[in-house]
Amino acid sequence: MRLGKITIFPIKSLDGIDLAEAAITAGGILQHDRIYAIFDGEGLVVNGKRTPRVHELRCTFDNDVREVRLWEEGGGAPEQFSLDGPAAINRWLSAFFGFPVALRHEPKAGFPDDLTAFGPTVASEASLQSVCRWYPGLELENVRRRFRTNLEVVDGPAFCEEALFGEAAELKPFRIGRVAFLGHNPCQRCAVPTRDPASGEVTAGFQKQFMEWRRQEIPPWANAQRFNHYYRFAVNTSIPAGEGGKWLRIDDEVVV
Repeated sequence: MRLGKITIFPIKSLDGIDLAEAAITAGGILQHDRIYAIFDGEGLVVNGKRTPRVHELRCTFDNDVREVRLWEEGGGAPEQFSLDGPAAINRWLSAFFGFPVALRHEPKAGFPDDLTAFGPTVASEASLQSVCRWYPGLELENVRRRFRTNLEVVDGPAFCEEALFGEAAELKPFRIGRVAFLGHNPCQRCAVPTRDPASGEVTAGFQKQFMEWRRQEIPPWANAQRFNHYYRFAVNTSIPAGEGGKWLRIDDEVVV
């Protein structure tokens, strides 16, 4: 396997950026990945798990991830904001969601869903193509946006990434290029992949059908005991301390 795609999501739950290379921070994340998150007045993250309205929010970033352009899908012209001073963007986002929200920043460790497996998620292009096959009419880019994986590997069969985790008590070591990783488990999915990534519209029967196909296509190299249910896709990882400052690059080899 080798690394075929790198995607970061500077604002948690919003659109990503495809990169040719990415640095590892001292906190063990891809630089600029999920380093901003939107919080409501009770201190809870505003994400696609809570409100499908997130799916209607589009954004692009400048090269340094210092500015962002925001607009509503199918709505008005994009508006540009500095990420260094959040007052203006907080007003815009609060108006968009219809309740007060605020953008927070954590550049070293970001805002991961899992505080133990806080590293990039890994899937293979072949696995994503298999999901396209399960749902005729869904194109590859649509499936990518549903699952929001950071690292996509190529040159392997479908679900080859499931060689990157082991037993329940095991953190399985592997490398991508010069960067050491620990594979934790197959990622448990939420409601987000069941929805169209642009509109938030639910794809009828998505989760039930996904679980049935996943059950049928567990590869022999995967530890099937790690699947207490089959609504799991991609591999959760962490990056050990000391890897900060290293770089991942497209075409880096994956070594288990």
